[in-house]
Amino acid sequence: MAKHLRGASAAAAALLCLTAVAAGPAPSPSAAARFVPGPCPKTAEPVPALDKARCGFLEVPENRARPGARTIRLATAVIPATSADPAADPVVFMAGGPGGETFDDIPVLVDAGVNRDHDLVVMAQRGNRYDQPNLACPEVDRFNAHYPGLGYDSARAKQLMLEAFRQCRDRLTADGTDLGAYNTLENAADFAALRTALGIARWNVYGYSYGSDLALTYLRTHPEGIRAVALDSVAPPQSAILPWGWPSAREGIGAILDACAAEPACKSRYPDPAATLAEQVRRLEAEPLTLDAAPPRGGAPVKVVLDGGAVLNLLVANAIKPRDLPAALDELAHGNPERFARARAADSVQATGMTAHGLTQSVACAEWVPGTSPSDVLDAGRRAFPGYPRTVLAQAPQLPFEQDVCRIWNVPDRAAGQRVATASAVPVLLLSGTFDAKTGASFAREAARTLSRSTSVRIPGVTHWVVPQSPCAARVFATFLARPTAPDTGCVAGLAPAPFTLTPK
Repeated sequence: MAKHLRGASAAAAALLCLTAVAAGPAPSPSAAARFVPGPCPKTAEPVPALDKARCGFLEVPENRARPGARTIRLATAVIPATSADPAADPVVFMAGGPGGETFDDIPVLVDAGVNRDHDLVVMAQRGNRYDQPNLACPEVDRFNAHYPGLGYDSARAKQLMLEAFRQCRDRLTADGTDLGAYNTLENAADFAALRTALGIARWNVYGYSYGSDLALTYLRTHPEGIRAVALDSVAPPQSAILPWGWPSAREGIGAILDACAAEPACKSRYPDPAATLAEQVRRLEAEPLTLDAAPPRGGAPVKVVLDGGAVLNLLVANAIKPRDLPAALDELAHGNPERFARARAADSVQATGMTAHGLTQSVACAEWVPGTSPSDVLDAGRRAFPGYPRTVLAQAPQLPFEQDVCRIWNVPDRAAGQRVATASAVPVLLLSGTFDAKTGASFAREAARTLSRSTSVRIPGVTHWVVPQSPCAARVFATFLARPTAPDTGCVAGLAPAPFTLTPK
């Protein structure tokens, strides 16, 4: 999740279970909610599927707990099925993030065949791009563009990041935005209101990454009208707390390195990539490299700092393709940091306003961070990567300095109503990639324990967001929509990770 989330060892699972608490009342979909037809958003890149879509806004109260709260507008599109004889029950999509640009995902969904036999309903979660208000933080985007030239866990990076979030928060609250109202329970109530406003009797839910957290929350709090739920790269609400990034990173990265060891040619060429990774993280954390590197998609070279934290987080972000990872580590150990440097330079090319950082932080600070301490994060890191530097392990993967950010963001603690397992007999499909270091595959098992009619599928060699990467996963997903209690998973048995890249010695 943060477009993020993560898999767990037994020790980490024990830590997560300590935070499971009783649920409070969920917001109710408001009778005041209504769908207002309108033009489709003018997206940054063309989205051909919108040419035939029915678009508009869902209008809902910003804070359902406050009578008379202002109304917000959530951009919505209904994309017709490509089949001449579509099913009556649409698929509603819940994007990752939180804060990821939802309309950007439409071409990916269409290419994967999600709307082949079902209409596809897409709504930008509250605060996202094309919504009113939009909780973008250009201040944070500008910081992120300069972050590759700073030490990942440096004091200067922390200072500049916190100042960017402070500026964004001050601007949003000055505009009257109630940041505490941007949370998963309100998001779930929005989708419940959307189904009613569109006059849909039953639909199927598809959520990936944070969208799976949202989908499970929605199933728990508003089960009416839900025919089936597909979860991709699973993040169970009861487990989504800040320290869990470390066991998930260990699971995904470890699976890649284990796959190399299981492939004779890779094992022969790269006998111990795990030891190489540990050695390079320690070496670069002690003596960071500063160099110029060109972003992978072109542009002028930029200053890049490679330290231990940067290297490890590039792997969590899948910035190095799994099949290239052993080769990239070997190159790094032999004085060629080019792959890692270019991967970090990619972050210098920031599309300002695409990510709703305001939604990201409102969810993270209300739901993932409460009840955790810096020592919890560090302890989880040490269990996952024993012997790695303290400075690397003190920052949760992909969310550096998050507890400091949350002190600035200052939203109410909503963990009690959110960290709750969903128990349901609605058919659920759980899809995981074995190489996913953001939402480790083990968390699907945690979610499935209370889902009595669930089917779990692991796709070998795939990272985050499984269906678009795997034709087999797309077939399983399609058969699940056709027969939710008996999807055809036969194609999985013949799958194996792609061969690893082997470079000359």
